[in-house]
Amino acid sequence: MKLLFICSRNKWRSLTAEKIFDGYNGYQVRSAGTEEGTRIRVTEGHIGWAEIIFVMEKKHVRRLKDKFSNTLINKRLICLNIPDDYEYMDEELIEILKSKVSEYVEVPE
Repeated sequence: MKLLFICSRNKWRSLTAEKIFDGYNGYQVRSAGTEEGTRIRVTEGHIGWAEIIFVMEKKHVRRLKDKFSNTLINKRLICLNIPDDYEYMDEELIEILKSKVSEYVEVPE
């Protein structure tokens, strides 16, 4: 399964998600950001590649729909509602990610 995680700058939340889920249960995982100056900026290719797209905040849903509305047709787009309050690989962030993502796919222990 191909999972895409999106946050603003692709430095903390989505990058942490990519690190903890990539390779688990055969998942292919990528991450990207929506803002200028992001580590990896989300493209139409990312959206087309993904089977499930997880975003961290509602503003990310809006940004994706504004820019990639046609590519998002028939895609699962899930907002995890995780605020930008955590740093990369923060233990609390990892627990929140596992808990919220587990509603949609199997997650590592």
